[in-house]
Amino acid sequence: MSEVQRHFVPAAGSDWLLPFYDPFTRLLGVRSALRRLVEQAGLAEGQRVLDLGCGTGALSLAAARACAGVRIVGLDPDPKALARARRKAGRAGVALALEQGFGDALPFADASFDRVVSSFMFHHLETAQKPAVLREVRRVLRPGGSFHMVDFGGAGHGLGALLARLVHREESLRASCDDGLTALMRAAGFADAAETAQRGSLFGSLSYYRARTAC
Repeated sequence: MSEVQRHFVPAAGSDWLLPFYDPFTRLLGVRSALRRLVEQAGLAEGQRVLDLGCGTGALSLAAARACAGVRIVGLDPDPKALARARRKAGRAGVALALEQGFGDALPFADASFDRVVSSFMFHHLETAQKPAVLREVRRVLRPGGSFHMVDFGGAGHGLGALLARLVHREESLRASCDDGLTALMRAAGFADAAETAQRGSLFGSLSYYRARTAC
């Protein structure tokens, strides 16, 4: 079975919701959450950055705007979301490399990225998929590289978390960012893993994480 035939949860939970995804997340203040994640990642000119589960490209575009000279690759299984991301990048005059693929089988060479970033993607994963995705993230990061992510904290509260509960199984959302996530990161081979911040917003209760590779 080819990668494109695999089941996945669309970026907005359902294809018919995709046109409303960007306006809805802007209304809930997601841009502020993404800016904070980009700041945490500490991007620098010349770095190669993977946006894992890039969806419609909001985080990729935020990273490109924050740091000129960063080479950004966005990966997502949803071709319709990727098409929307390409149109947005074209309108913004931003060069993004966008590829279709899955987090547990990244189509990239070992040690090929300085940073991996991800926003509101981890709760899409089945519980059994999470270790494999983290191992792949670790594989493609260079020595001294780091992984930075934001997602709903715990079961989540607020309008954003309510939407997530409508389109995902409750147990998957509950397991997305819990106390066991840093343990999963360490088990995947990261030398350092931590929850860096918690934040309340209209988008829900958010948790930020960082995991680093050994130099």
